[in-house]
Amino acid sequence: MDLTIRDIAKMAGVSPATVSKIINNYGGISESTRKKVYKIIEDTKYQPTFSAKSLATKKSNLIGLIYAGKINVDFTHPFFNEVVNSFKRAVGSLGYDLLLFSNEKFYKGESKYLERCKHFHVDGCLVIAGDEIEEAVHDIAKSEIPCIGIDLKLEGPRSSYIMTDNAKIGAKVVEYLYLNKVRNIAYIGGKQDSLVSSIRNIGFIDAINQFGLTINKDWIYYGDFFEDSGYEGMKEILKGDRLPEAVFAASDMMALGALKALKEVGLSVPEDIQLIGCDDIEACRYSDPPLTTVKQDKQKLGKLAAYMLEDLIKDDHDIQDVKVDPELVPRASTIER
Repeated sequence: MDLTIRDIAKMAGVSPATVSKIINNYGGISESTRKKVYKIIEDTKYQPTFSAKSLATKKSNLIGLIYAGKINVDFTHPFFNEVVNSFKRAVGSLGYDLLLFSNEKFYKGESKYLERCKHFHVDGCLVIAGDEIEEAVHDIAKSEIPCIGIDLKLEGPRSSYIMTDNAKIGAKVVEYLYLNKVRNIAYIGGKQDSLVSSIRNIGFIDAINQFGLTINKDWIYYGDFFEDSGYEGMKEILKGDRLPEAVFAASDMMALGALKALKEVGLSVPEDIQLIGCDDIEACRYSDPPLTTVKQDKQKLGKLAAYMLEDLIKDDHDIQDVKVDPELVPRASTIER
């Protein structure tokens, strides 16, 4: 039969908390008691469980990873996958492991994120934004559990969030095209009711207005950041009486869908229509032609999220929200003049 920490404590004539403190190398225990407990552990070949190790420290060294939303991006999404990999490496170096939470039952009222966090004694949470975010996510943010949101505004006593400065994305695209003598620009945006999409949409429109350009309503389409919506959006734009000189898609996946639609009707990129995406996922480098895009610094986003969360866990700093500057990466899908 496997021994428990209580069994060791009973054999040594001490409390389970004392045994836990000895296992975790805490001070305040007499040398004779320490030797006695170590002797019993050695003789019984007792292996401390995860629970026993965390009993005295009140820390699990677990970070909950939540892909939030009824329509969530999960770990197959190329942008968020790179962010999470960066986060994983950073928190791993800080001594934490990740616990992935499923949200499949949350919409049926069968479970709550906060309850699950408490059940597993997580030290903190990273929340990745999807669409139609469930209220249960904000319950965690309002609790005492440290939380960091990626592309999701979290507000609470020990919560913060990080995202690319999305308002600058459209500005960089319009400025780049304007400097290269492009004046007629179409736009394929994300869902209008999501935080990130709305900021990108407003940033693009503001930049168009700043340069005195005209917004053609026939050249505006709102998708969902995924490839199929970029494909459908491009087909709708092509139905118009005249073609734009360039198309800005607010995600690389939508841009790749748009590229497919352009090729199907025999239009060449960039000779007939120039194309710009956003995110700088790896596929951009290998598309035909390679895709000009606005890079989100995925490595920085993940690493900053890890360090911000650790500071929240330690109560070291009053963490504010952080915005990371984007960078336009020119490739062969646009023409520089």
